[in-house]
Amino acid sequence: MTDNTRYDVVVPGGGLAGLAAAIQLAEKGYKTLLIEKNYYPFHRVCGEYISEESRPFLEKLGIPVSGLSLPVIRRLRVSAPDGTCLVQPLDPGGFGISRYWLDSLLAAQAKAAGATVWEGMKVQEVWYENGWMQIRLPGTVIKSRLVLGCFGKRSLLDLKLNRSFVREKPRKLNNFLGVKYHIEWDDPEDLISLHNFKGGYCGISRIENNQYCLCYLTNANNLGMSNNSIGQMEQSILSGNPFLEKIFREAKRVRQEPVSISQVSFASKTQVEEHMLLVGDAAGLISPLCGNGMSMALHGSLLAVQAAVPFLEGHCSRQEMEAVYTKRWKQEFAGRLRTGRIIQSFFGDPWLSKGLIFAGNKLPGLTSWLIGKTHGENFV
Repeated sequence: MTDNTRYDVVVPGGGLAGLAAAIQLAEKGYKTLLIEKNYYPFHRVCGEYISEESRPFLEKLGIPVSGLSLPVIRRLRVSAPDGTCLVQPLDPGGFGISRYWLDSLLAAQAKAAGATVWEGMKVQEVWYENGWMQIRLPGTVIKSRLVLGCFGKRSLLDLKLNRSFVREKPRKLNNFLGVKYHIEWDDPEDLISLHNFKGGYCGISRIENNQYCLCYLTNANNLGMSNNSIGQMEQSILSGNPFLEKIFREAKRVRQEPVSISQVSFASKTQVEEHMLLVGDAAGLISPLCGNGMSMALHGSLLAVQAAVPFLEGHCSRQEMEAVYTKRWKQEFAGRLRTGRIIQSFFGDPWLSKGLIFAGNKLPGLTSWLIGKTHGENFV
């Protein structure tokens, strides 16, 4: 096997976690290969809100967030299916940017940092053998000292690895459908809204170019009850919330067809599989209503790189690296995931969501406390 097929690090998956990790590793001088099945730029199912804790990190990666004229989001609105709502300050708040734009900026930065980026290629299998990670691609196998698995919420690699969450039967935590549109709308720029409907919730917030991201998560049963028609589901179920009824009736879609993903699971996941460090949604998925998945992916990339460098430099064993990464990941994120699951149990239920909103209006500190439990501090 030639040097051209050997790398220090291979990163399957070019989302936020993968791109951020590739930039950091390439800047440190490691021979880094990132593999993405799509071609940049492209759309992903994502709420496209980033909490302020990530701004300094993105700036350090070379993304001039403060100079991009992005909408600054400082207020939160939550509505129950019947339209009952609360509006409260969102501290520390965040900013909106589409994945279409942000991922392409990060991909360009990864290439500029010296990483090799292969687009339009799918990793078929990853395994460990004789001290090397083996990565199977169509027609070839390459080797690397380390693999950072950043392949998202659910992928072919999850099935190949026979991960526990893909073996579970459909249940409350693992059978969701995500759908996203970009729309032209007229909400205040500083407001992010979470609108409940029976069996799910929909987030709406401003991104670049005076557009809004509309992204919702629904129990897959809602689609089944709607003849497997997303449009019918939006009219018969989501539009039961008066806020959503008005949006689906009046908003103009920038792209007529939505981006969607099925079989979304919030079940617990492992952070290491087959000696591969898992990062971002591949390691654990926080409820989108918490508004912090993008920041967790970016922060997770930093934790993975910090654990990987001593191994790549020969200062610790592979097992020690894996133990350090798993421990630090759980310290940073396990509590947020637990809180997210608890909050999600209230959302999508007409009575529980209304009760939570009533409590939030009576006790404004409750909402701030819950936000604090799902967010972190500046991690640079």
